[in-house]
Amino acid sequence: MLALLGFGATVAGAAWFASRTSPKDPKIRAWYRGLNKPAFDPPEPVFPVVWTALYALMAISGWRVWRSEPSPARSNALALWVAQLASNAEWTRLFFGDQRPQRALADVALLESLILSYIAVARKVDLPAAVCFIPYAAWVAFATLLNAEIVRLNPETS
Repeated sequence: MLALLGFGATVAGAAWFASRTSPKDPKIRAWYRGLNKPAFDPPEPVFPVVWTALYALMAISGWRVWRSEPSPARSNALALWVAQLASNAEWTRLFFGDQRPQRALADVALLESLILSYIAVARKVDLPAAVCFIPYAAWVAFATLLNAEIVRLNPETS
């Protein structure tokens, strides 16, 4: 149980890092609200609900892989888990903190590839751990599309 809490704390730490440059800051909120966004941009209250659930699934998934029998696949999956978490936190800094949607788009594309790689490797170690990442992969695919549309609709921000 302590290890699960450790994975939860690690995910919470990444979320905290990301939140330091989130739309909660009035200047960042004003910048974000001033962007042209596609019609499919979700309302702001959706994001914390979705991310809370996804962060919980990420922690559970990493913990399940970690508690599996040691193997090269397990080690690879854990490395991918850490890499995707770092990329996840970096996206928020790039998009909101630096206000560079085009750079954030490159990061979110990398993030999606890390997530899909993690799923492929984790399924060899612990199938439920891999399944925990499927909603995350779907949400990040949607976020990639949203980010790409923001870049397209706001060429001056790139």
